[in-house]
Order: sequence, then C-alpha cells, then structure tokens
Amino acid sequence: MRITDVTAYTVNNPHYARGGRYWFFIKLVTDTGIEGWGEVYWNSYSPQTFEDIVKDIFELIFFNADPFEIEKLFSRYFLLDCKQHADLAKMGIFSGFEIACWDIVGKSVGRPVYDLLGGRYREKIRTYSYIYPRDPSEWQEKTWYSPEKSATCAREYVNMGYTAIKLDPVQYDQEALPFQPSLENMDNAEAVMAAIRKEVENKCDIIIGTHGQFTPSAAIRFAKRMERYDPLWLEEPIPPENIQLMRRICEATSIPIATGERLATKFEFASLLNAGVDIIQIDVSGIGGLLESKKVAGMAEAYHAQITPHCYAGPVSLAAQVQLAACSPNFLIQEMVGPIDSFVFEIMPEGIKWEKGYVIPSQKPGLGFHIDEKVVAKHRVNAFVGEDPLMQSGAARNTKTE
Repeated sequence: MRITDVTAYTVNNPHYARGGRYWFFIKLVTDTGIEGWGEVYWNSYSPQTFEDIVKDIFELIFFNADPFEIEKLFSRYFLLDCKQHADLAKMGIFSGFEIACWDIVGKSVGRPVYDLLGGRYREKIRTYSYIYPRDPSEWQEKTWYSPEKSATCAREYVNMGYTAIKLDPVQYDQEALPFQPSLENMDNAEAVMAAIRKEVENKCDIIIGTHGQFTPSAAIRFAKRMERYDPLWLEEPIPPENIQLMRRICEATSIPIATGERLATKFEFASLLNAGVDIIQIDVSGIGGLLESKKVAGMAEAYHAQITPHCYAGPVSLAAQVQLAACSPNFLIQEMVGPIDSFVFEIMPEGIKWEKGYVIPSQKPGLGFHIDEKVVAKHRVNAFVGEDPLMQSGAARNTKTE
C-alpha cells in the first residue's frame, strides 16, 4: 500500500473563540482507496501558504511512501537538510501527516489506533474544559475575572457532568510579558478562586490555565496564594525554555506544575521531567504525531509523571488525542473546548461520544470517525481567491484565544 494523493483543507470555525479561527485538516489517499485524516494545530501561516507547504512536504516525503513506516518517515523529515530541530511550525505540519497515516493504518487492519499503540487501557476518558460564558459575544475574561460569574459558570459545567474546569483568573495589567501582577489583581484572582471553590466544593477540580505570562517570582507569589484552593495544576507559569527557573517554581509550591503544549518531539520534554514537572501537556497535533506522543508518555511514566493531552483545535485533533488517552496508563484528563457543538457533529457525524464528563473511545478502525466532506467544502477557505476577510487582512492564522 502506498500514499498517492493529499488534500489540505483550511476550515472556518464559526465559533472561533472555542478552538481557533481556523481548523487545518490534511487528507491522505492510498492506492488501495483508503483515506486518512489528520489535523495541524501549530500553523502560523495563511491558508494559501499552508496548502503550499502541505503540497511541498507531500512531494518531498510522503508521495509513494508506505503509511506503516512511520518511524522512517519521521526520521526523514526530522533529519531533512541536517535540521534536526523541533520547532512547532515544522513538527506541526508533520503531525497532520502522521495522524493521517495512523488513520490509514488502523483502517487497513480493521482496528482502532489505540489497539496498535498498546491496546485500550481504559473504557472512558475523563475530560475538562475552560469555562465559557453562554453568550459567545461575552469574552471569557468577563467571566474569569468576576467571582460571581465564574462561580455560576463553574456550577453550570459541573451540572453538565464535568469534574474539572479551567480558567485564567489573573488580569493582564501591562502589554509586554512577562509581568508581575498588581496586588489588586492578585486579590481579585484569589477572590475568583475562593468563589469557585465555595460553589463546587470538592466535587470538581479547578485548573489554573496561565499562558507563560509571569516572571518566576510572580509565579511563586501567585502559587502561594492559590495553594489553599488546592488546584489540580498550575499551567505554564513561565515559558518552558529555562529549565532552572521551571525547577525553582516546581520546588517552591505544592501545586503540581503542568507544561509542554508548545513543545515538539521527545527531545524537548526530557529536561522538563528532570526539572520536576508533574503533568506533561502533549499536543498530538504539534509534537510530531501519535507515535511521538506515545514515546513522551512513556518517558513521563518513568518519572511517575502524568500526561494531559492539550486540545485547542478541531475534531480530528480531539479524536487523535482520545486515541492517545485510551492507551496511556499515566493519562490524567483530556482537554476539551467546552461542550461539543453542532458544527463539530456536522463535520464529524460519528466519532466523539461524550457522556457526563467522559469521552467514550470509538471502537471503529483508525481514528474512529467519518468526515462529511460536503460540510468541510462548504466551510473551506478559498486559499486562492482569498474569500475570507481575515486572510486579506493578514490575520489568517489559528490564533489561540483560550
């Protein structure tokens, strides 16, 4: 079996505050007629450039390749032109191809991907979400910074079935990062956490989702205030590049530290584990795909650390994350972008089954879903004509708004 064709799709997400402005899909086709779907998260390019890059990489690496030979394909790509460097833009594109290969492999042998990565370890996948206001026009910050609104929203998510919720309660009070939040903002963040904990009691975990915004000393000051509310983790208190500073934060707080969503390949995760990071955030659509994710999960297991797949993207990415979660013993919880909306079910009529806070892994072959290409075509950005005004304004990228 050989890969013979590729199509890149940039899809407009009508609820772009939940999952990004665009979803970047890749479809591979084999000479046996089997199709495989993948998704790229860490794409910083316009739809036109994305399609050009996918076409170029396909011709260079994947055309006429055996989709079973994922290790060989990874090595050819990673070593290309002696680069051997794990940047997100590079590995994000490969991730989309690699996930599509696994979809093909699973379909060809009639088994779910998790069966090919060690077998299903659990029957259901615990999930969490950022808390979002009901009104999409009311941005998250209006909820996250209000003790009353955040507590009410947290209760609504608990009533849906979630056993964990996430928010970033610290207001940015300066343009440039990193920053030291003012005492006023620290007090407000603490009031938000207190209100949520009082509302949900011990029936729901609270996750603090910062975005590498603090100085190291600010992260420690903030963590000390948050310890009394027993959060499940403090996410990305600083960017993950400086391992000594990350170790300093890990050692200064009893709150588990989570990081890793913006890292690629196993080579960038080893030092984090050595630094004492308790929870590794793996983005299957950016790290290099499912096999690389499984390797990092194994590395974390050796350090008695857990993994939580990061997912702020479309349904193909989520389906791939679920495959990883299903077969990894040290899986903790899966990120979701709020309740699954009707647009996801339009694109993927079957595949993501969510029940009372848990995803039930599909037992169908491959990634376990069917894509309705008519819906994809209807919402596809015309990269050549430039129908999307955001593309014309230069804002055509999957901007993260979580």
